[in-house]
Amino acid sequence: KILIVGCDPKADSTRLMLHAKAQDTILSLAANAGSVEELEIEDVMKVGYKDIRCVESGGPEPGVGCAGRGVITSINFLEENGAYEDIDYVSYDVLGDVVCGGLAMPIRENKAQ
Repeated sequence: KILIVGCDPKADSTRLMLHAKAQDTILSLAANAGSVEELEIEDVMKVGYKDIRCVESGGPEPGVGCAGRGVITSINFLEENGAYEDIDYVSYDVLGDVVCGGLAMPIRENKAQ
C-alpha cells in the first residue's frame, strides 16, 4: 500500500491521483476545527487511483509563515492517528525551491530515506 503526503502549501501533490481539484489540507481543516486534535484521519486522507492513499499537509500563504512547520504538524498528526500502519511505501512531495530545515524533518527523524 502506498501513501502520498503532499508537503506543498499549494496542496496539489495528490490532485492527479484523486482525479479532482486540490483536496482540503490538514492545516486548513485544523484551522476550521479549532485545532489538529479535533480531526480524524478520515477527514484528511482520501483514497485515489489504484487505492493510493493521499494526504495534503498544506501551509501558510507565501511569505506569511513557515511551510516546514506545517509539514511537522501534519506528520505528527498522521503518526498519532495511525496513517502509517499497513503502509509499504510513503512518498513525501516537498517543496524544492526553498531552503528550510522543517522540510527536511522526515529524513532527520528517520521517517523517510
